[in-house]
Formats: sequence, C-alpha cells, structure tokens
Amino acid sequence: MKRTTLCYLRRQDEWLMLYRNKKPDDPNEGKWIGIGGRIEPGETPDQCVSREVFEETGIRLTSVHFHGIIHFRSDTWEDEDMYLYSSDDFVCGPEGTTVCDEGELAWIPADRLPDLPMWEGDRLFLRQIAEGREHISMTLHYEGETLTEIGP
Repeated sequence: MKRTTLCYLRRQDEWLMLYRNKKPDDPNEGKWIGIGGRIEPGETPDQCVSREVFEETGIRLTSVHFHGIIHFRSDTWEDEDMYLYSSDDFVCGPEGTTVCDEGELAWIPADRLPDLPMWEGDRLFLRQIAEGREHISMTLHYEGETLTEIGP
C-alpha cells in the first residue's frame, strides 16, 4: 500500500492545481489534481507535504491544515492512503510558481473547478475543503476510473 500526501493551496478565490500531462504511465494523466506525492521512508506526512509542495511549485508552506486520511481502493491501481491538507498561508519564490516536471500548474478560479477533468473522489473532498470543512476522512472504491462506492 502506498502512502501519499495531497495539498490544495488557496489564494483568495483561486486554487493552485496541477494538470498531469508529463509523467509516463501516470494514472492521473489528463486530470487536474492538488499538489503532493509519495511519503519517503523515515518521513512524516507533514514533512512530505512541505517537501512535495516546494519541489513541484517552488512554494514554501508557512502553515498547513491536516484534514484527514482518504483511503483509495482500486481494482486497477495500488491501494493508497492519502493524507489530505490545505493551506492559504505560504510564500511563493521570487519567480512565483516554478515549472513542474509532472504537468502544468495553474491558479484556477473557484467557480471553474467543477468544469475541470478530475477524479470524482477528488471533486468530493476538494468541495468539502472549499466549504471550510475541518475534518475529512473517507474510503473511495474505484473500478478503473469509475468511483463505485464512498465509505466512512
């Protein structure tokens, strides 16, 4: 089972999203997602989210909110426990966001988020974050790219 982090960064009424289109054999290809990645051996989820956000965007998190764990279960991909975060407290590098080797970064207005191609489960918990929900935990079951069940 893989362990990952995912962080949604908010700047006023915009969200920093990553369009995955550069990584070979990427299960997220063609979808918009938040910023994150795999937790390295010996690394805590908090350390991982800070490292991943900086590596992929050049942004340094000043503070971050941990919402909970999302359990992904799939008939196609490796099962995953993802530590979900959000932040509106960060410092951009001198050039703003950097070029990401996994896809294209873009600040997306909140009202455009529902129109983006993304995993249905991501759409659920991103909406809950945007609504101000503090604690978010769920189990998402996928068959291929189809969300088939949402559990506690």
